[in-house]
Amino acid sequence: MSFPMALFVTVLLLVGSGFFVAAEFALVAAKRHRMEKAVADGQRGAKAALAGMRELSLMLAGAQLGITVCTLGLGSVSKPAISHELDPLLHELGLPPALSYGVAFAVAMIVVVFLHMVLGEMAPKSWAIAHPERSAMLLSPPFRAVASAVRPLIWILNRISNALVRLCRVTPRDELASVHNRDQLTHLVEESERLGLISETDSDLLTRSLTEPETPVRDLMLPAAGIVAVDADAEAEEILALAAAHDRTRLLVRREDAVLGSLHVRDVLVARAQGRSTGARALARPVPELAKDATVAEAIEVLRRRRASLAVVRDGAGRLTGIVSLDDLLARYLQRQVP
Repeated sequence: MSFPMALFVTVLLLVGSGFFVAAEFALVAAKRHRMEKAVADGQRGAKAALAGMRELSLMLAGAQLGITVCTLGLGSVSKPAISHELDPLLHELGLPPALSYGVAFAVAMIVVVFLHMVLGEMAPKSWAIAHPERSAMLLSPPFRAVASAVRPLIWILNRISNALVRLCRVTPRDELASVHNRDQLTHLVEESERLGLISETDSDLLTRSLTEPETPVRDLMLPAAGIVAVDADAEAEEILALAAAHDRTRLLVRREDAVLGSLHVRDVLVARAQGRSTGARALARPVPELAKDATVAEAIEVLRRRRASLAVVRDGAGRLTGIVSLDDLLARYLQRQVP
């Protein structure tokens, strides 16, 4: 093969290696939810990228096969061509034949390895990581076409590698896990603060947002002894006086030991201004009930679903043990400590 033809083949092999490397890292780095949105928006190449992410193990095997073939091609074509061109030049400079061949071989090896690492791997990898979704949509259609052409070989190689992985008592997976549990996320936040990537204040906020949802409502509720309740037969003046005396805007409405609901002082004022009934029973809104072991996240969901601001907390025997408000739960959930 002539030297110009060898250079042309070298360029093709470097482009091929860069193509497979970029496709591999793009599929790994791309976010599934963004790709699903791109599919919904009808963006070109999104379907192929999403399909590649769903069979990631096969796609990575195909990328590794392509990279290996390109690497072998560079070793068998590019290195001998460069060495063959340098050897006579070094010999003319006065180097002995044995020494000139060794130097030419070493120089050719350094040049080929440098080009392969920089142009064939590092640069495409950095580009794919910088623009994962865009590069995945751009490269996935041709990449999957190439992978489909050698799919039987990739399948065999992938099955063999999965068998070796199982020998190590590890279950292989076809898709990249995209969900982290709470402990993993908390650890990531701690490491980010330690490395100086986020401030202590932001770390506290994120950690609280991760841990507070699992806090039992019994730790946040107002105990039964501190509940301010109004009798079901109370009228506006009595309600307003009780609210003012205890500095409350929301009151429970009770009939002896039974909780009929809750009311807001605002509703009393509006009803009185409109000439409607201002009795506590008429203005009471239903309140949901929670077990004392219910978590903050569960309580917020119940209150949101029931469109309620207060919930009563009962123990296992059904006794009223306290109340929680949506405002307090959200404040605890999103509380940000300012130094």
